[in-house]
Amino acid sequence: MTPLRGRVVVVTGASGGVGRAVVRELGARGARVALIARGTAGLGAAAVDVGAEGGTGQVYEADVADYEQVRQAAERIETEMGPISAWINIAFSSVFAKFTDISPEEYTRATAVTYLGYVWGTKAALDVMRPRNAGAIVQAGSALSQRAIPLQSAYCGAKHAVKGFTESVRTELMSDGSNIHITLVQLPALNTPQFEWVLSKLRRHPQPVPPIYQPEVAARAIVYAAEHPERKEYWVGISTTATLLAQRVAPALVDRYLAKTGKKSQQTDEKAPTGVANLWQPADESEDYGAHGTFGSRSHARSPQLWLSQHRAPVLLGLAGAAALTVTALRSSRRS
Repeated sequence: MTPLRGRVVVVTGASGGVGRAVVRELGARGARVALIARGTAGLGAAAVDVGAEGGTGQVYEADVADYEQVRQAAERIETEMGPISAWINIAFSSVFAKFTDISPEEYTRATAVTYLGYVWGTKAALDVMRPRNAGAIVQAGSALSQRAIPLQSAYCGAKHAVKGFTESVRTELMSDGSNIHITLVQLPALNTPQFEWVLSKLRRHPQPVPPIYQPEVAARAIVYAAEHPERKEYWVGISTTATLLAQRVAPALVDRYLAKTGKKSQQTDEKAPTGVANLWQPADESEDYGAHGTFGSRSHARSPQLWLSQHRAPVLLGLAGAAALTVTALRSSRRS
């Protein structure tokens, strides 16, 4: 375990949603948090949250789709805050629409933020970590990185790419004998403001596919991964586990199921929101959206699966011990 108290941790997409919950969690751990995002209102409020939780936060405005902006932010962080111990990539944007309704410009932009933003963040992190041969990089992934769904081709494609990219970089670091670790946290549907501010061309209000979890569940998992980065991947939520296992066992059956239910399950009965979209400009430039969306009453605040995932070694050891004791007891009873 690598405690984060007093250490410098970078978080992209820090102004809202999962990123906002992560910086609060880091503040509670006493970390020194460098917050990267575009929206000034959200960034400023997030820095205040970090301080209120007991940490220190400093704001760095940057568009993660632009490598030069990310590189310059990393250099400033190293100069102003100190050596970066962990870099957490969370920033994303997307379009809710059928693939045929998305323009090439929109697709390019969504991919640049959601995929290349992770590439540039990882490159900037490695540039400063490699001379010290120490550090952790955490990628906020998704169950949709292995099982795509309709109406989210841009997001699913980018998350698939992030997984492949991360696996490639991990093997390169292992080959080099590096002490820098990179890990992926596969997240479930979450109650974040993305369903209010992601560009949508749907007739109805988009929603996360139930079961829905609060962003704090994701935040605890991501910060845990930053402290325990040696594991290559973490799964968060029973829905993530079920989705990934179903995809491995019966992908054709999952295709047919999603073809029938995937569109309806991602929309409410309300009309789609208008006037807010963060694809080209930050939605939180003048308004702070915070960490939570509008689905709080339907969201789970905890995930027993996450605890089991994080403690699988002692759990398996305990189960093995219990099984051995049971076998011993049965044999003794038969002898008597």
